[in-house]
Amino acid sequence: MKKLGNVLYILSENSYVYCKNENIAVKINGEDKAHIPAHTIESIVFLKNTTVSTPLIGFCGERGISISFHSDNGKFYGRTYGAVSGNVLLRKKQFDIISSEQSTEIVRNILSGKFANSRFVLLKSARDNSPCRAEKLQRSAEMIAEYHEKLLNADNIDGMRGIEGLAANCYFSVFDEMLKNNDPEMQFEKRSRRPPENKINALLSFVYMLMKNDMQSALESVGLDPAAGYLHTLRPGRPSLALDIMEELRAPLCDRFVISLVNLKQINSDDFSDKNGEIKLTDKAYRTVIDKWQARKKEEITHPFLKEKVPIGLIPYCQAMLLARHLRGDLDAYPPFFWR
Repeated sequence: MKKLGNVLYILSENSYVYCKNENIAVKINGEDKAHIPAHTIESIVFLKNTTVSTPLIGFCGERGISISFHSDNGKFYGRTYGAVSGNVLLRKKQFDIISSEQSTEIVRNILSGKFANSRFVLLKSARDNSPCRAEKLQRSAEMIAEYHEKLLNADNIDGMRGIEGLAANCYFSVFDEMLKNNDPEMQFEKRSRRPPENKINALLSFVYMLMKNDMQSALESVGLDPAAGYLHTLRPGRPSLALDIMEELRAPLCDRFVISLVNLKQINSDDFSDKNGEIKLTDKAYRTVIDKWQARKKEEITHPFLKEKVPIGLIPYCQAMLLARHLRGDLDAYPPFFWR
């Protein structure tokens, strides 16, 4: 099993990142701030206007360290990585089955995982909540179970997308019931993005970005093309397959994480800025979220299919590996991740 590597997040303005003696080094305003052994780093994520040395890009490419660039509210700009790993025949199979019956079954399994995990999060919150809120959460969980039955009988991906949209609306309609925060500025209201319309949505979008980066790196590491997906429509610049596999992981890994941050008051309404209607986390809050995210990734669980203990941060890699095994013919079906 692959070892969990670290993700280096560059959050400071006027940073200069370069390589030195097998280390990734960071200067801020011309002053050395960090030297990190390259073998401990899996990827580098830039979230501010920074400068990157050209030798660093080559250095990271040779060592399989991906580099991605984002705005400070998580908007994706671009990504670099080294030589593509894996067998070209695996990628050919990945492309060949687009719009096939096999891709339909992969999507069905992904969404089965998403629906089951969404229900788990709702029912877990219901057990820890007031009777009034618990009733709403349980009702939504029951409705998602009904959508799951419809999913199992759907015969095409377009139909599944429609069912998934209805289930997602049902899930997010009670998201506020899971937030134990009386601050009116920390209400979810409805899912919004590009740009997020409130602080909870800004926090969700940022955490989804962190997961997308991890998922994309995992797919690349097993030799799959993150852009060639089955559920999300193909579009230039969109990592459709990464978004596909993320669907089953959003509720248990991202949403529960955000709910915990808010309910434990680790992130509050004063941890955001609002400039010209664009809501984003403050620099201090970015660091808080990333520190908590990295700590969460180190916690171990027993993978429901592999029956092995793995760090939570390796779940994207495990699912990428299982999808690759299915495409190679080693598994009859893609096994989605079910949170226990």
